[in-house]
Order: sequence, then structure tokens, then C-alpha cells
Amino acid sequence: MLFNSLAFFIFLPIVFVLYWYVIYKSLKAQNLLVLLSSYVFYGWWDYRFLLLIFISTLVDYSVGLKIASNQNQINKKKWLWVSILFNLGLLGFFKYYNFFVNSWINALDSIGYTLQNTWTLQVILPVGISFYTFQTMSYSIDIYRGQLKPTKDFIGFAAFVSFFPQLVAGPIERASNLLPQILSKRKFNKKNLASGVTLIIWGLFKKVVIADSLSPVVNDIFENYTTYSGGTLITGAIFFAFQIYGDFSGYSDIAIGTARLFGFDLMTNFNFPYFSKSIGEFWRKWHISLSTWFRDYLYIPLGGSKVGKLKGVRNVFAIFLVSGFWHGANWTFLVWGGIHALLFIPSFILGTNRRHLVTVDQSNPSSFSFIKNIGQIILTFSVVTIAWIFFRAKSIYIAFDYLAHITSVKTDPKSFVIFADWILVFLLISLDYILYKKNKISVFIWLILSLIIFGAMNRELQSEFIYFQF
Repeated sequence: MLFNSLAFFIFLPIVFVLYWYVIYKSLKAQNLLVLLSSYVFYGWWDYRFLLLIFISTLVDYSVGLKIASNQNQINKKKWLWVSILFNLGLLGFFKYYNFFVNSWINALDSIGYTLQNTWTLQVILPVGISFYTFQTMSYSIDIYRGQLKPTKDFIGFAAFVSFFPQLVAGPIERASNLLPQILSKRKFNKKNLASGVTLIIWGLFKKVVIADSLSPVVNDIFENYTTYSGGTLITGAIFFAFQIYGDFSGYSDIAIGTARLFGFDLMTNFNFPYFSKSIGEFWRKWHISLSTWFRDYLYIPLGGSKVGKLKGVRNVFAIFLVSGFWHGANWTFLVWGGIHALLFIPSFILGTNRRHLVTVDQSNPSSFSFIKNIGQIILTFSVVTIAWIFFRAKSIYIAFDYLAHITSVKTDPKSFVIFADWILVFLLISLDYILYKKNKISVFIWLILSLIIFGAMNRELQSEFIYFQF
């Protein structure tokens, strides 16, 4: 079920009314409703994969209890590996099986050996599998580390795994944050209701008005990049940067806002990343739930930055490459991760990667500082946008060819009417900046946004979210 669909706007009020006005006295009944609603929400896309979520839930629920009940450290580790191998096995089969088999066939073909019988399978990628497998895996790891006690409430745990606002595209919640909220009594709060609705409207605006409006232009430019001028190709790359930001951060805002309606507080996933003044700052503000997941469960266990510069560089490469590969089964994502590693490593070696921990308005307010900040923001956005070309392109060759065509001088084959799209980008930057400066948005502006959303949704542009494919 899509957040920007009519089905969701019927589904959400029904669940809300049942949750707060019919079964509000019973925590177990509320959690059971959350669980059933989540399965309906997910099954709306494809009910066949509900069994997969249920099995994943059952395995990690059992593993959590086994780890906690065992006194022997070796046995604890064995049970932890059961969870890790099971979750990575699921992810590996459904997400990467086709990729590895096809890569193997292509590698053999490149040296002149053609396989007559291939054993490729048309494996369908279950929506959200990259998110809920990481969520359940962190539950088992935290119990193994002694940072979390397992729950014996299976309904509560199943509701945690399948919680519908963030099931298919995050934020990737830690059990230590969400599970205690699910197992505790919630009270209706008007402030939560108001802020939740505000976030949903803001998220829908970014998705429906910004991302979906830019999508046709971006698709056309990337599909026909060899025929367009360098200026149009630069426009296409910039538009994609704002499309993916509007799409993914919009989803996160709707997810956080929806969860807030039911009394849950999810972690922030985006914190104005395009106002970053360095790559290090960008990654502290972009897809925060994933970057902190890799920091806590991969980077730090590898030794982080406390194992010397050489091994530290190795760890940085590892986290960025794995992060790239997490996004999709294509070499382009690995290159995208590698580019970010190369951009980050100079500041890591020089020890400046922790700069810019304060926002612009808290920095030195002098004119020189302001100009310097703007320059750093533009430079960071530029290199991030170049990396997005590899993320968006269908192959590494096309990404490099796209970059090569930027320098070509030619006339566009057709006139582009993209003035309105530039206005949308400017509108998004302006509203983001207002929020960034922590100014209050008036009710009037929200009303305007609501009307724009209503008008945009009537265009029947209810496309899927980009991160559904991950």
C-alpha cells in the first residue's frame, strides 16, 4: 500500500479510530491491531511475502530468547550467527541471487565461454526486505551484547518487526528505541496528533509535488542523454538530486508522522543534508538510520578509527562499499559508495571529518564566514550530485558517458519547459531553509501546501517510492 494512495487514506483513519476509540483500554489489543494492520498494509502489495516476514519474526524472536537463556558464551555466539546467517541469507537470495548469477554468466561470456544452460531464477525482490532484516538482526546483536533484554511477548515483537509506518522503507529502527514503546501503554496526545499530521503533509508535499513532478523530466534526460546539451544534462543531475531527496525524505516524514499518530516516536532519518558543508556532515544528515546502523554494527566492530590510519581507511572503504551494495544489486551502487569513500577519506586522514557539527546560524555570523559557508555547501552539493549520476545510471559505462556528454556542445533536439520545475526546486530549498532555521511555518503555508498536494494528487501521479526497490 502506498502512502500517496487512496487506499492508504481510507486505511489510516479506520486504524486510528479503532486504535484510540474502540480498543484503547487494552495494550495487547492495540498491539494486535498494529500487527494485523501492518500485515494488511504489506499484503496489499503482495500477500505471498507475508510468510517471509512471519518466519523472520519467528526466527529472531526465538534466537533472542536462546541467546539470553544461554550462560555459555560460545553457545550465545552460535545463536547469534543463526540470526545473522538467516537474515543475510534471506537478503542474499532475494536481492543478490540474480545479480551474482548474471555477473558470473557475463564474466564467462567476456572470455568467450557461453553457458548453454543457465540456472537463473526470476527472483522477485520483496519490498522492505533490506529494512526489516537489518532491524531484526540488530535485535539479536543487541541482546548478545547485553544491551537489550529479549521480550517474551510475541505479538509485541511481531508488531515491532512489521510496524507498518516504517516497514517498507525505514527508518531502520533499533529495538532498543521502538520495542519498549510497543510494550508500554500509550496515551492519546493532541500535540502528537498535530505534529504527526504536519509531518505527513510535509512528506506528501516533498513526494507528490516535488519528486513526482521532477520524475518525468529526470527520466527523459537520463534515457536520452546522448541527444541533450551539457546544460540540460547538468539540470537532469540536479533535478535527480532533489527528486531522490524529496522522494525518500518525504517517505520518512510520512512514516514518522504516521507513527506519531499512534503514540510512537521514530528516529530522525534526514536532517537537511543538502545544507552540509562537507561529505562527513552530509553522511551525518542523510539516511541517518542506515549510516548509524553501519557505524554501530560494522564500522566500530572492525575497530573504527582507533586501529591506526591504514586500517581506519580500510574500515571507511568497507562501510561505504557495503552501504552502496545495500542499496541495490548493481555495480553502479558499489561505485557510488566508492566515490563517497574517496571523498570522505582526505578529511578522515587529516582528522577534519568531525567539523561542522554546528549549523550555519550557530557559526561565526560574519559576512566572510557566511560566504565561506555558502561556498562549502555548493561544493559539497556538487560532488554529491556527481555521485548521484552513478546511482541513477543503469550501468557504469552510461554514468561515465553521461559525464562525458556534459562537456559536449550541441543544441537540444526539443525545447524544454522546465522553468516550473526549477521553481519547485527553489520552493523546496526555501521551505527546507525555513525549517532549518527552526522558524515556525504558519498555518497559512501548511494550508497552501495541502491545496497543492490535493491538486497534484488529482493528476493521478501516484508513483512508487524510489527506495521501495532497495
